[in-house]
Amino acid sequence: MQTLSNKEKMKIPRQAMPEQDSLERSKNFKEVNLGFTEELAKLEALRCIQCPKPTCIEGCPVGVNIKDFIQLVAEGDFLGAAAKIKEDNMLPAVCGRVCPQEEQCEAKCIVGKKNEPVAIGRLERFVADFEREHVGIRTPVLKPKTGKKIAIIGSGPAGLSCAGDLIQMGHDVTVFEALHELGGVLIYGIPEFRLPKEIVKIEIESLKKLGVDFQTNAVIGFTDTIDELMSNGYDAVFIAVGAGLPYFLKISGENLNGVYSANEFLTRVNLMKAYRFPEFDTPVFNCKDKNIAVFGGGNTAMDAVRTSKRLGAKNAYIIYRRSDVEMPARKEEVHHAKQEGIEFIFLSNPVEFIGDKDGWLQGVKLQKMELGEPDASGRRKPVPIEGSEYILDIDMAVIAVGNGSNPIIQKTTPDLQFNKWGNIVVDENTMKTSKAGVFAGGDIVTGGATVILAMGAGRKAAAAINDYLTKL
Repeated sequence: MQTLSNKEKMKIPRQAMPEQDSLERSKNFKEVNLGFTEELAKLEALRCIQCPKPTCIEGCPVGVNIKDFIQLVAEGDFLGAAAKIKEDNMLPAVCGRVCPQEEQCEAKCIVGKKNEPVAIGRLERFVADFEREHVGIRTPVLKPKTGKKIAIIGSGPAGLSCAGDLIQMGHDVTVFEALHELGGVLIYGIPEFRLPKEIVKIEIESLKKLGVDFQTNAVIGFTDTIDELMSNGYDAVFIAVGAGLPYFLKISGENLNGVYSANEFLTRVNLMKAYRFPEFDTPVFNCKDKNIAVFGGGNTAMDAVRTSKRLGAKNAYIIYRRSDVEMPARKEEVHHAKQEGIEFIFLSNPVEFIGDKDGWLQGVKLQKMELGEPDASGRRKPVPIEGSEYILDIDMAVIAVGNGSNPIIQKTTPDLQFNKWGNIVVDENTMKTSKAGVFAGGDIVTGGATVILAMGAGRKAAAAINDYLTKL
């Protein structure tokens, strides 16, 4: 390995991520980012100055030992680096692709104070892919069986993270998933071009090899209540059902044909593989040569609009009521969207959908906005400009303005405390709920957030559940 001084390391530029040509990728669902080569990975890892107090770890919600894994990459020990990451993160190939590292670990990188931060997420992805492609997913050694049983409700990132930790602690773990495929939002929400489904399935398969039992088509609250699970021999329950109930705009015409929630549109395309029609006979709006508008400014909106472009949209719009500065989507996703020909219409708010006599969407009336004082979110509040309404011709609309919690568990578990938004109330340090033996984490607690924050909640809950079980 090269021995460089910190001054020499600081002169190495951040390595660019190889990616598909923007024109080509806008017509296919293959992964946009192609991943580092071994040479690029080692060169990027050399940029890490191996801080005595690595603040990057503080920025990681699951506490990956970033300093040590990057040192192993620099030394060319890629399998050792993968093992080091998996001490704290059982889903590195997923996190390396979809986590907003620029706001978390990389935001805390000391190198980033003078130069661009070390590409921690890209290195994480590289070592996870290297392990999978060269030796397959390796599983850790488990602790002796405890005889305790835990039910996890939901197979999204929070549930998978919690399951991975608890099974290694020696407990028996069953994950209940409402849908027919495992993975939660990783499968139904995030498009193939950002997160290939085969990668999610392989990482779930590694949990199966550890002994995690997965049950699909199990809608807890209907098939079994939480009380029934606990009376059937489960010593603890972790609720990780996410926030899958879509919000709408509540404007006239929202019930017209051609208006989708982002949940429905992305689920049809991703989980039900409408993008591979007619191989998979899943109905979805025919976007070819049509005008498609997506309303919202987050990552889900980016996923939906980039999906519509790949389905053949003539014009694919993002319509957002604030400016680009306030838009919460990852900068990389916005950058890729612009490269792919997505059109951004800022400071415009929908006030009415317009349909034809047969009930099909034809257009949307937009009102121009200006930014006022910051609101509760800390972003400047959009204020309507009187008399500024105009019509935009569109054939399909996708509403991507957030999600709330599904009320099924709330209705069937009266002694569980919820807040006014329908989120479960927990102790932030232990993820304990108001109900003995029941823990919760992820979007059902925080509202819509990121994959890695949900995984962090899953790990925190696993530690608290283990502590709870040892005292039974």
